[in-house]
Parts: sequence; structure tokens; C-alpha cells
Amino acid sequence: MIEFQDIIYKFGGEFLESHNLSPVQMKAFRAIGNCRTSVLGAHADTCDECGFEKISYNSCRNRHCPKCQTFTKEQWVEKQNQYLLNTGYFHVVFTLPEELNSLALRNQEIVYDLFFKAVSETLLELCDDDKHLGARPGITTVLHTWGQNLMYHPHIHCIVTGGGLTKDGRWKDSRKKFFLPVKVLSRKFRGKFLFYLKRADLVFDSALHRDEWVVYCKPPFKNVSKVIEYLGRYTHRVAISNHRILELKDGKVTFSWRDYRDNNKKKTMAVTAVEFIRRFMLHILPAGFRKIRHYGILAARDKSVRISLCKKLTRTKFKVSDSSLSTLERLHKIFGVDFDLCPCCGIGHLSRASPRAATA
Repeated sequence: MIEFQDIIYKFGGEFLESHNLSPVQMKAFRAIGNCRTSVLGAHADTCDECGFEKISYNSCRNRHCPKCQTFTKEQWVEKQNQYLLNTGYFHVVFTLPEELNSLALRNQEIVYDLFFKAVSETLLELCDDDKHLGARPGITTVLHTWGQNLMYHPHIHCIVTGGGLTKDGRWKDSRKKFFLPVKVLSRKFRGKFLFYLKRADLVFDSALHRDEWVVYCKPPFKNVSKVIEYLGRYTHRVAISNHRILELKDGKVTFSWRDYRDNNKKKTMAVTAVEFIRRFMLHILPAGFRKIRHYGILAARDKSVRISLCKKLTRTKFKVSDSSLSTLERLHKIFGVDFDLCPCCGIGHLSRASPRAATA
């Protein structure tokens, strides 16, 4: 299987000759290129039964690396599982107009923060209004900056509880198959976001005040297990996964993508390796930037108290994440595989020896 790391290895030098990267982009570029190679060192695992030794190279653990997100994602999803409620959930997507792309790329941290602010305030204020829900929901938001073709396409996915906590401490359900009017969401979001851009002294085309902005509200999830499945797919996703890279040949990369404008058809696209790397690097987030945020009853302050109350009101079973599990025990619980079972004798278990120094 062709991996993004292979493309960096073969064409990274050519890419750097013609493109300048920011420090955070360069850090990710190098980390992904060195992931699970001798550059990052290695560790040895030894079987306690037969003495078999297995040498493994260390992972880079960069959050943009296609190889390093699976376990982090599963850990996060398991933790969020304890906050899910016995209620419906809606999926809402807010998208920035492409006319703002260049402004967003030049001012990523500011624009992304304002994006989260406008989205969360839009949802919370409309839900608080008695004309719509009259209660405060729980909201989990995830920023993605890419489209299926790897081009720049900033949008925020929101998972919103189909109901909320009223000011007098009751749980109020929303209508089962309807969340909020899309046009109301769109126009309120547009007004808020442009107001915050103007206040931040960021210049934009005045025509954006007149254009309709894209907000999409998908049908509610069938059950809570579908919410967990969604969170697992979306929260720790990187710009492109390695399994979508089909071929690296004659200096070109062929990858699969879905064309949402053409009935979600699955297609292939071929671009030069340098262009492929350029597109990927567009989606490296600013250092320390939080791309997953929670609002409403899921906001950090007094969260445990609110969730405890909401569980009682919605008759949700209490679940507690077991933080005492080791990494291997957690992997076994998630995937049902004994990862430290010796591949040689099939009886003993591998245990970590002293870390080995990195080699050139």
C-alpha cells in the first residue's frame, strides 16, 4: 500500500525547493516523514516465555499523521461515551464560503476561533429561544479544513442533542425529525461571523452579506451507537487516509474521492506528487489549536454535575471510563485482539525492554 510517507520520502525534497512551510507545517512534515523509522529510535519487546525479541520503530504521534490517530481516536471516543444521553442527536454542518478561503488561510487561528464562536452562539441562542427548543443542548464540534479532493474547504461538523436542559432544570425534547430551520441557522451564522470578522479588522467582500451561506442539517441518528460510530469516523480524521492513496507512478499520485456535487459518486483523481503534498500541508492546524470543542451542557465548567442531572432526566445508564487500564489492555478491549501475544510461540507475552537509541 502506498502511504503519504512514501510520497514525502520520494518527492519531499522537490516540494521544499518550490514551497515555503511555516514552522508548524515543517514540524508535521518532518514528523510524518520520520514516523516509524530509525530516525525516531526503536524499542524492543521480549517474550516472557520463549525469549523472542521484536524490534519496533517509534511513532511520531503528530496529530496530522495518517498512521498515528487510530488509538488516540479510540481513547477519545471511549471517554465521550460516558457523556452520551438517551435522546436523539442531530448532525449539523456549517461551511465557510470559498470567497473567504484566502482570508482564512492567512489568518488561520483568528478565523478558526471566530468560526467556532459564531457556530456555537448560533446554535445555543436559537435553541434557547422558546420558538424553537427553549432549552440548552449539548454540542460537540469538529473542525475540518478539507474537501474530498484535498482542496481547502473549512467546515465544522456539529453533533447536537435532540433536546436540552431548561432554565428550571427540566429536560425538553426537540421534535423527533426536525431540529432548527436551515435558513434561520444560515442567516444568523452569517451575520455573527461577518460581525466578528469586521470587529477583528479583517477585510472581506461586502457581497457576502447578501449571499446565502451553506448550513446542512442531516436527519437524526437512529440511535446512540450511530453517534459513537460517527464520532469515531470524524473526530480524529486527517486530510486523507493512506487507504485512499491508490498509486504513485511517474511523479503522479492517484487517489480516490467522493464527488458530493455528483450524487456522491466515488471517483479517482491524479495530481503531481508535489501538488499532492501541497494540498495536504494546507490542512496542518496552528500549534496547540483545539479542533474539537464542546458547548452547552457539554461545556467544561460543572460538566459532571450537568451530565449527572441530564442522565437522570433522560433515564440514561451511568457509564464510567476505566482510566486504570494500560494501553495494551485498552487496545484489547477496543479491538478484541491480544496485541502483546508472542507471534513466535503463541503462549507468552511481549514486554517492553529499555528504549533503544535512535540511529542515523
